[in-house]
Amino acid sequence: MIAQIQKNPWRLLLAINAAVIVGVFIHKIQLPPYVPYIHLLVDYHLGFIKRALIGAIVALFTDKVPVWLVFALGGATWLVTLGLYARLFRKTFGFTAKTLPLFVFIAGSPFFLKNFMHTLGHFDIYGCALAIILLLMPAGSLLFVATAALFSIVLVLIHHIHLLMYVPTIITIVVVRHYLAHGCNRTNVVFGIVAFAIVSALFFAAQFLGTMPIPEADFVAYLKTRMADPSRTDLLQFAYIWYQPLAKEISDTWGRLPHNILGVPMFALLIWLHTPLWRFFANLIGALASELHRRLVIAALVGVSLAYLVMFAMVFDYSRWISNWAVCMFLILHAVKMLPAARETALIPSEDQKTNIFGLIITLIPRVGIVRPF
Repeated sequence: MIAQIQKNPWRLLLAINAAVIVGVFIHKIQLPPYVPYIHLLVDYHLGFIKRALIGAIVALFTDKVPVWLVFALGGATWLVTLGLYARLFRKTFGFTAKTLPLFVFIAGSPFFLKNFMHTLGHFDIYGCALAIILLLMPAGSLLFVATAALFSIVLVLIHHIHLLMYVPTIITIVVVRHYLAHGCNRTNVVFGIVAFAIVSALFFAAQFLGTMPIPEADFVAYLKTRMADPSRTDLLQFAYIWYQPLAKEISDTWGRLPHNILGVPMFALLIWLHTPLWRFFANLIGALASELHRRLVIAALVGVSLAYLVMFAMVFDYSRWISNWAVCMFLILHAVKMLPAARETALIPSEDQKTNIFGLIITLIPRVGIVRPF
């Protein structure tokens, strides 16, 4: 039995991942939900402001927001994302003994579901979930492009940084699944350009016009009226982020850079541990039937990565950004698999000793973190 597990440990690694996720959840509910809780309080009562869509939706159902709602809403979103990804993997690769290593490297990655559990209540996961829906739905009509535009608008209203975080990946999915798979014509090209212009305009409106119109003390007083327990003033310590201009965010990021940059070697190590997955992805791109498709996919990967590089220069939540970058790579991998291929790509080997060791290590890493590694 032990020899068999050593030779093919992937079912065991999947079970360990499940146990690790439970542990991360238990640890998470013991931490104070600072920023995620405030996002449930802020709505459009004071006018159009950034980062207010989720709070506005919550306000439709309740006047008072309890702290536990952060975990209930975040947990439900996490479970939906897990279900969506399981369905996507089954659609793209299927669940067999041969595809299990690939599933463990993606779904069991500390960048993905485990880190989303650690950042429970944050807005990152919404971009991932909506991108997965786009990978699951039919892509042959303009309805697909319109849905992608609507999802992008929703994400920018949740938090305008999604224009850099998940909108580039959504654009990549649209290009791969609609424009490359079904062809370009004047109608769908113009429609796509207009949709992108609308999303970009909304981003600039949220960034520069969506500032809080009242003094911070009045804003905090309003937030207290939305709290189930107004005495928990410790949960409002980050209210200042609705007043912080872009220049101040960039200044804070560069001020913390000498300390935060120390985490880069750890990020590089985590990325290296996924080498079997990246090798499979590279082979998948190399197997595409069209040279144009290969070049466009590589250009998209560079574009998505550049968007994250801009985020690194603007906001210092480095662990979250590198984790979401990896998730975007995972989702684009699925999109690439849907393109015509000249040959079949060999899956990650299930009995390779080095691959097994890498799989074990990423399984045992519980998450990447929010700002610095772990």
